[in-house]
Amino acid sequence: MNREPGASSWNWRSLLVLGIVSLTAAALSGRAIYLQTLDNRFLQDQGKERHLRVLQIPAHRGMILDRNGQPMAVSTPVDSIWMDPQEIASAIGRIPQLAKTLGMHSHEILKLLAQNRDKEFVYLVRGMDPYVAQRVLALDIPGVYSQREYRRYYPAGEVTSQVLGFTNVDDLGQEGLELSYNSWLRGIPGAERVIVDRFGHSVQDVESLRTPRPGKDLVTSIDLRVQYLAYRALKQAVLEQGAESGSIIVMDARTGEILAMANQPSFNPNNREDYQPRAYRNRAVTDQFEPGSSMKPFTIMAALLSGRYTPNTYINTTPGYYKIAGYTIRDDADYGDIDLTTILEKSSNVGASKIALTLQPQLLWNTLTAFGFGHVTDSGFPGEVPGYLPDYRSWSQARQATISYGYGIAVTALQLANAYDIIADNGVSIPPTFVHPDAPPTGQQVISANMAVTLRHMLETVVSNEGTGKLANVAGYHIAGKTGTAHIAENGGYLPNDYYSVFTGIAPATDPRLVTVVVIRAPSRGQYYAATVAAPVFARVMSGALRLLDIPPDDLSNLTTTAYVVRLGHAS
Repeated sequence: MNREPGASSWNWRSLLVLGIVSLTAAALSGRAIYLQTLDNRFLQDQGKERHLRVLQIPAHRGMILDRNGQPMAVSTPVDSIWMDPQEIASAIGRIPQLAKTLGMHSHEILKLLAQNRDKEFVYLVRGMDPYVAQRVLALDIPGVYSQREYRRYYPAGEVTSQVLGFTNVDDLGQEGLELSYNSWLRGIPGAERVIVDRFGHSVQDVESLRTPRPGKDLVTSIDLRVQYLAYRALKQAVLEQGAESGSIIVMDARTGEILAMANQPSFNPNNREDYQPRAYRNRAVTDQFEPGSSMKPFTIMAALLSGRYTPNTYINTTPGYYKIAGYTIRDDADYGDIDLTTILEKSSNVGASKIALTLQPQLLWNTLTAFGFGHVTDSGFPGEVPGYLPDYRSWSQARQATISYGYGIAVTALQLANAYDIIADNGVSIPPTFVHPDAPPTGQQVISANMAVTLRHMLETVVSNEGTGKLANVAGYHIAGKTGTAHIAENGGYLPNDYYSVFTGIAPATDPRLVTVVVIRAPSRGQYYAATVAAPVFARVMSGALRLLDIPPDDLSNLTTTAYVVRLGHAS
C-alpha cells in the first residue's frame, strides 16, 4: 500500500500540537486544582481586592451655641464628587456630559486626568448639594463616585464671623473659636468594610471597623441678642463716621464672659469666596493701639495707691500746657487748680502727667501690669497680642509723662475691657472668657474693693453733663467711663489727621454688670473726638443691652419719658 508523500510528517506535527495542548490543559487544570484546594487564599485575596473596599463614615462637627442655646455654627451634610482616573479613562467620551452637570469645563477634568493617571482617588467637586450630587451619579459614568461630608454653616453670618472664625473644606477650624476649640468640636470619622460591584457601588456591608464619633458641642459666653445690638451699632457708627475700622466688646463684669464682640469690616463666613485676611481677623484681640486718655484712670489709681493723693488733691494745670524735655503737653483749656476727680472729668493731660512725674516709675509700671497691660489676657483666643508696655527702667521723664495719658504704650480692646473689668468687679481680676463657665469663676484681688469703688465714683463724673463722656449717658443708669482720643502711630511717627476714638464704660456704676469698649479707627467725617464718635455707640448698645438682660435701673432721677423699643438685634 502506497502512502501519500508527506503524510507521516503531517501526523507527526499533529501529534506534537495535540501533545502541547494536552500538557497545557493539564498544567492549567493542575494549577486550578492547586489554587482551589491547596492554596485557595490567593484567589480569595484577589477577589477581596477587587470587591472589598474600606469606606470612611463621616462624623459631623459639634455645634457652637450661644449662652442661651441658640446655634451659631452647625455642620450640614453635603456630597463630594470624586473619580477614579483609571476607570473613567474607559468613558472618556462622556466627560463633556459630566463637566456640564458639575458646572465645570471639560478641559479641567481632562487636566486632572492627565495629572493623576496613576491614582485611584481624585476630587472633582467638594461640598455639593446632595440633590445635585445625585444628578451626577444618575449619569452612571464609570469611575465617578460620591462621598458624604459636612460643610459648616453660620446662621448669624457676618455678625459673629470674627469671633467664631471658620473651617476649611475638610471642616477643620482655621480661625477664631473654630480653631482654638478644634479638638473639642472635631468629629472622628468611622470606617466600614463593604462589597462593591464592578462599577464601584456599595452593595453589601461586611463589617464595621470603627464607629464614628461626632464632635462635642461648644456653649460659648456670647449672647446673640447683645451681639446683634453691638454689631449693628458699630457698623452704623463706622459708616456714619467714614471710619477705616472699628471694634466693640461687651463683657459680663462679674464673670469675665464675653457677651458680644464685633468688628468692622466684617465678612460672611458662609461665602468662601468672601474670605479676605484683612476682614476676618478679630481686631478686638489682634490689633494694638495707643489708647490715649482711657489710660488716665490707671495713672490716678497709681497715685491713690502711693498714699500721697486722694480724689480731692489739687493739681495746678495753669496755663493749660506743660513743657518737659523739649515736649509740650497740652490741655483743651486752662483748667487752673483742679482735683484728681476733675482731671478725669475734663481729661487733663497736664494734670495726669504732673501726677505721674511725682510717682516712682516702678509704682506706675506695677499698677499698669496689675491691670493686665503688657501681656495677653489668657482668653485663649488665637492670635491675641500682648500689647506693649516698656520696662520702667528704660523710661525717660518724657516717656513717663506720656504713658500717663496713653501714649508710648499699646493695648488691645480686649486688654482695655479686662482692665476696666477689674475696676467694675471691686478690684478682682478674672481672665476674660469666650466659654460659658459651669461654675462661678474665682479671680485674684489686685486692688482693694474700696479703691475700685472710689475710682468708679470718680469715673461717673466723666459721663456727667460737665464731663467729656456725657454722650455715653444712659437714661435710668449711673454710668462710669472714660473717653480716649489718640493719634494713630504709623512708620515711626504719628498721622496728623487720623485718630483712634475710644470709650470704655461700666454699667450700672453702683452695681456693675457690664463693661463695654468701643474703638473707632480713623473717622473721616469731621468728628474724631471719642466724646462724639465712640461715646454715643456705648450709649446706644447699653440702652438695649441693659434692658434685654433685665438689669434694673439704679438712677431713677435720671429716667426720662423716652420710650425704648428693643428687639432681637435691633434697638431704637
